Amino acid sequence: MGEKVIICKNLSKKFGDFVAVDQISFDVEKGEIFGFLGANGAGKTTAMRMLCGLSFPSSGEASVAGFNVFNQQESIKKNIGYMSQKFSLYEDLTVTENIQFFGGVYGVPSKELGSRSHDLIQKLGLQAEAKKLVGGLPLGWKQKLAFSVAIFHQPKIVFLDEPTGGVDPVARRQFWDMIYEAAASGITIFVTTHYMDEAEYCNRITVMVDGKIEALDTPKHLKEQYSADTIDDVFYQLARKAKRVDS
Repeated sequence: MGEKVIICKNLSKKFGDFVAVDQISFDVEKGEIFGFLGANGAGKTTAMRMLCGLSFPSSGEASVAGFNVFNQQESIKKNIGYMSQKFSLYEDLTVTENIQFFGGVYGVPSKELGSRSHDLIQKLGLQAEAKKLVGGLPLGWKQKLAFSVAIFHQPKIVFLDEPTGGVDPVARRQFWDMIYEAAASGITIFVTTHYMDEAEYCNRITVMVDGKIEALDTPKHLKEQYSADTIDDVFYQLARKAKRVDS
C-alpha cells in the first residue's frame, strides 16, 4: 500500500434536512489518478468542496495532504491545486501575468517566479503568446495553461472539476498526457468528468448516486462486476437508480 493523501470516513454534508453527501468513505494514494463520477445532483461537487477546504462537513472524518478538513482548511488550500472548467484563468491578463499571479497566490517565492514562469512558457511552447491576453487563446491551450498553473507550486494533490469540458478530442488526449506526467511525478489527481472515456484513464473510479458511493474500483474490475463493455455502461446501470436531480 502506498502513502494515503486523502482519507475519508463517513463524511456527510447536510443543508437543513437535505443530505447532499451521505457518509462517503474512501482513500486516495499518492500519485493516483482518482476519478470521481456522478450525474448532476449526485453530490460530487459538494464532496469536492469539503475536501478542498471550501465547505465544512456536517459529520464524519477526512484528511487531505495530512490536514483535517474540519480545522486545518487553510493548510489544505496551501497543499492542493484546483482547476475548474468554469473559472481557472483571468482572460484579461496575459499568459505570463496569469502564471505569475497564481504563482504568487499559491505561495511560490517571488525570487523564483520569473525563472519558473519562463521555464513553464518554454515547456508549453507558448513563447510567441507569452505577452498575449489569455482570452485570445484557443480553448485547448487555455486548459493546458490552467492545469499547468494549478500545479505550478508543486502541490501534493490537484483537484480537477470537469477540466476538459468543451475541448476537442485531440486536445483532451493531450491534456491527459499532462495528467499522466503530473501523476508520474507524484502529484495525486482527483478528477470529476462527464466524459466516460476519460474515466477509463483513471487508476480507480468511484460513482456517486444520490449522495452515496455506489461503486469504487478500477475501471477493469467495474466493467467485469457489471458485465459491461465500457464505463459508460457501468455508469448508466448505476445512475439510473438515482431519485433526485439537484444537489
